[in-house]
Parts: sequence; structure tokens; C-alpha cells
Amino acid sequence: MQVKKAYKFRIYPNQKQMVFINKTMGCSRLVYNYFVGKQKEKDAYWYIVNEMVQNGQLTKNNWKGEFF
Repeated sequence: MQVKKAYKFRIYPNQKQMVFINKTMGCSRLVYNYFVGKQKEKDAYWYIVNEMVQNGQLTKNNWKGEFF
């Protein structure tokens, strides 16, 4: 049986470090949400084009269903 260990740490940043951490998290959240939105938009186009292929309006679906 494999035993896994974990360690828990608590940090006490000063005010300058807190500002830096908050800016970093905010930028990360912005970039993540931006690309999640782009992926949802791309998926929506894929379904529309796939429906057009089934109706005979287009010959094939060039929109891939892959992630960025």
C-alpha cells in the first residue's frame, strides 16, 4: 500500500506582497476566463456548422472540436 503525505503551509505576506499576489491572481483569472469564453464560442460555431453540413448547406465541417 502506498502512503501519500501532504504538508500544509501558512504564509504571512506583507502589504506589498499581498498587492502582488492579488494582481497575479486577477491576471490569471482574466486570462483563464477569456480563453474559456473563446472555447465556448468556438464550440458554438462548431455546432452551427455541423448542423449546416447535416442540412446539406455545406459539404464538410472544417471547425475542429479540439481545445485551444
